[in-house]
Amino acid sequence: MTSAQSRLDAFADAMASVLDKCVWSQTMTHETLVPYLIEETYELVDAIEAGTTEEIIEELGDVLWQVAFHSEIASRTAGERFDIQDVAAHVTEKMVRRHPHVFGDEVAETPEEVLRLWTAAKAAEKRQRDSVLDGIPQGMPALALADKVIGRAARVGVEVDATAGAMAGIDDESELGALLLGIVAAARDRGLDAERALRLGVRSLQDDIRAAELDSL
Repeated sequence: MTSAQSRLDAFADAMASVLDKCVWSQTMTHETLVPYLIEETYELVDAIEAGTTEEIIEELGDVLWQVAFHSEIASRTAGERFDIQDVAAHVTEKMVRRHPHVFGDEVAETPEEVLRLWTAAKAAEKRQRDSVLDGIPQGMPALALADKVIGRAARVGVEVDATAGAMAGIDDESELGALLLGIVAAARDRGLDAERALRLGVRSLQDDIRAAELDSL
């Protein structure tokens, strides 16, 4: 057993002790932990974008804690009965499947070739899905959701107006951020909810995608 494995095993054992002895932790379920998982994930994003190495380590640890918490709950729940070792085994298998150029005989010398192999491997895993929209979490923030859905729209030939005029002179993400902030401010001045408006737009786009999929049958 390596030192790293010893540390991970000690971490898993500590999480088990918490569930054995902490009465607050014993009240937690997968559902009640969701707000904490979301919060810790955003704190990790903050640390990556503006934090120090120590802050990134701390926030990665907090996200890992959530993974261990859910896994330990599952190990004690009838009908679930998996633990963190099962989670690790599952994600390792997925990593191997989706990197045939690393663990198999495929060759990928460019990021584009890697993406092609990744997409093909993922499609093979998800053959039971009926729509390109399947698997997209609808609870994602509106901007992230819009980006994801626009990417899927291209697969079925649904185009989205890129409104290039609004992007005139915008060459980096700092400038884009200022533009988006200005749009939100203008919407606020007019009593409009930019988050809700974008979600409505995404919902309409999803309807168009599903209609295109039906037409192709």
